[in-house]
Amino acid sequence: MVPPSFVARSTVTVSARGPKASARRSARLPRSRAEARLRGPNHPMRRPGPVQFVRLMPVADAPPRPPITQDPIVFDARRIAQTREYAGRHYGFKRARLRDPKVIVIHYTASSTYSSVFNTFNRNVADVELGETPQVCSHYVIDPRGRIHQLVSLKWICRHTVGLNYTAIGIEHVGTSAKQVLGNARMMRASTRLVRWLQGRQGIVLSNVIGHNESLSSPYHAERVARLRRQTHSDFTRAQMRVYRARLTR
Repeated sequence: MVPPSFVARSTVTVSARGPKASARRSARLPRSRAEARLRGPNHPMRRPGPVQFVRLMPVADAPPRPPITQDPIVFDARRIAQTREYAGRHYGFKRARLRDPKVIVIHYTASSTYSSVFNTFNRNVADVELGETPQVCSHYVIDPRGRIHQLVSLKWICRHTVGLNYTAIGIEHVGTSAKQVLGNARMMRASTRLVRWLQGRQGIVLSNVIGHNESLSSPYHAERVARLRRQTHSDFTRAQMRVYRARLTR
């Protein structure tokens, strides 16, 4: 994701009945009836998705939590209200909570300093690219020294990937290219530790750890605004994410 004050990275547009059966059907329904009414028939929470098997690990085998610096941006009542309105416009339900995330999106910031990223995300004004509020943000930012900063609690939706914000955790890497990020050993060590921990904690499968540039191919991609349905960014292409995902499985 490109924070609005950064211009180095380009935006891309790409042309059985019974109580048990009832319980199973209920488990597949969206949490909110209002959300179901507002979504179309092809929304990921309605259409059948691919069957995904998640290996549940014993606590002793779960990836450990890496060191994380808490560095919260302003996420006050005003921003929460704006996030609800944003979700209504783009996903058809007005909530700011990130429920049961299914995707992790990998980004780079197109900048060289952590402070510039923090200042952009913290300043809650309409973003330059789309002119919307709340300001863009990401749950985590990893700086060039390999320090993980958590800017937003995982209970909140962040604006970092059009079409996936309702179900995605965003991780930014301070750098001006994917090559630079992939070549920084300390940053990559921190990034893969964080992603493995999040995968274990949230039950997110490897195929749903994606680069921003892969957003349109995600089975969870959904967007109500017509002009944004094929919108994505150029950071972390499929080829670059093959390298990243291979490192996750080492």
